[in-house]
Amino acid sequence: MHLRLIAPKILVLAALLALAWPAARSQAAGPETSQAVNATLNQFFNQVPYSRELANRALAVLVFPTVVKAGFGIGGEYGEGELQLRGRHAGYYNIASASIGFQFGAQARSVIIMFMTPGALAQFQSTDGFKVGIDGSIAIITIGAGGAIDTNSVTKPVIGFIFDQKGLMYNLTLEGSKISRIGP
Repeated sequence: MHLRLIAPKILVLAALLALAWPAARSQAAGPETSQAVNATLNQFFNQVPYSRELANRALAVLVFPTVVKAGFGIGGEYGEGELQLRGRHAGYYNIASASIGFQFGAQARSVIIMFMTPGALAQFQSTDGFKVGIDGSIAIITIGAGGAIDTNSVTKPVIGFIFDQKGLMYNLTLEGSKISRIGP
């Protein structure tokens, strides 16, 4: 068989295996995930002024300490995290998505999602496999001119923050991502 016909099939297979591998280990979510969640929240609170006050106003906070995104023509992302209701454990979740198009490389980032209203939280908890953009939208918040978020201007029912080791990241979205419960 000709190499040009085999190469795309190998790439598709590799992408599928890359996406399936984390799903196989999703039962590993537990105390180590909770520790990473708390470390991520502390990092976020230290980097972003007034973020702790905003988290205190939220009914629930869903934290994915590490979401890895990788691709070579076909890509995907995956991460595991924890939902906390008023600071208490309320379940383990994963976030995953797949994409096709021009992409090459890998990156890791953290994602924090805050549920600000009872209706938004109830909708999230009642949906088996919450699809961002279909089951609900998440307003991604960026930093203002003063270097902090304005907690009074945040009026959306669900807000999110995406950041890496350098700080908040801009022009990113969670559209098309699926968030699923993976453990108690």
